[in-house]
Amino acid sequence: MPLSVVLATAAAMTVPAAAVVPGAAASATERAGTSSAAAPVPEADIAHHGHVTLWADRIRIRLRTENRGPTDVPASTVRLRFSAPLSVRQQLPPGCLWGGRAAVLCETGALPSGGQARQTALELRLAGRPAEVVLRVDTVWSGGTRDADSRNDEHTVLAPSTGDAYAF
Repeated sequence: MPLSVVLATAAAMTVPAAAVVPGAAASATERAGTSSAAAPVPEADIAHHGHVTLWADRIRIRLRTENRGPTDVPASTVRLRFSAPLSVRQQLPPGCLWGGRAAVLCETGALPSGGQARQTALELRLAGRPAEVVLRVDTVWSGGTRDADSRNDEHTVLAPSTGDAYAF
């Protein structure tokens, strides 16, 4: 399993100790009255764009993921969530894994700052034949970088069952 997918799954399931035990985040030096400066987190701007097509019990997603910088992203993972459950009797494309009954996680790989976009293509079967599906796209792992502008990597798109492509 690709490292970025494993890390994204672990990050989504991990609860920081500070959220469970008040004061757990304080280091020994902070409790002693001195503070240590945290290392700056590198910043990148991951963007996802593409289109989704729904017909009968099929949904097709074509996704472009790019990094607008300023820092290279060593690995990243995109999450695709559907308002209708997916059929469990299907093979996911390489680099993707199930994120639940109605979610798929796909690694997008390394994204150099200002480099060429990575392409992800999925054609999936749904458990039924809905009249429409809402697709939610977001980044769940960005290789340890911080994305200050999530407007271009978080999308919600309604796809009626018309066979037409709807852009995001």
